[in-house]
Amino acid sequence: MNMETTTPAGPTAGRPESEKVRSMFSQIAGRYDLANNVLSGGVHHLWRQNLVDWSGAKPGDKILDCATGTGDLALEFKSVVGPTGEVTGTDFCAEMLVPAPAKAQSRGLDVQFSQADVMNLPFADASFDIASISFGIRNVSDPVKGISELARVVKSGGYVMVLEFGQPKHELIAKAYNLYSEKVLPTIGGLLTGQKSAYEYLQNSSAQFPCREDFVALMRSTGRFQTIEYRPVTFGIAYIYKARVI
Repeated sequence: MNMETTTPAGPTAGRPESEKVRSMFSQIAGRYDLANNVLSGGVHHLWRQNLVDWSGAKPGDKILDCATGTGDLALEFKSVVGPTGEVTGTDFCAEMLVPAPAKAQSRGLDVQFSQADVMNLPFADASFDIASISFGIRNVSDPVKGISELARVVKSGGYVMVLEFGQPKHELIAKAYNLYSEKVLPTIGGLLTGQKSAYEYLQNSSAQFPCREDFVALMRSTGRFQTIEYRPVTFGIAYIYKARVI
């Protein structure tokens, strides 16, 4: 297990919106796990387990998890692919990756972590059986390009898996969730991390990002997938997307 922290070259460099997002995550990185667990009541771990289960990952598979943050989804995949499988976790914010190796070591899991931009991945075509991204694609300045890169590095017939927040369909649930997201989440997130503005940004980006068929259409526009399916989790607070690569 190791972590490389070389600065990624390519389209991220000099892009103001990307640097703003990177700076935001670097400031909340130290308390990111605590905030996630408190704000979601720990349910985000179940969402990641659902993604891994639905992906069909099996022992010996080679997995790439982008926007891995502190490594939670990468570790879920490694627990399934076993010692004969390989898991690489990448993130474009080096500070977010800092806790990941220790988390992997504490669970006896060998995962490789490195800094990389999902829009400019440093991997050859068709290198992985599955590529994933959880709660990260909405923070990419060009989501179509990011999804295309995820598909590029996956073998034909393999899968790109996306976990992202959405908007619940049920009116009452949507109202309650919107109230929580707009009022409670930024306040508690700010208290836990000292960065209320970061959680206001995360809430706004979630509310504005396409979900369900709109996100399927975005994925389809890449021209890289045979099939695209999705499933809601926790009443549509988030969605898992499964796309098979051509």
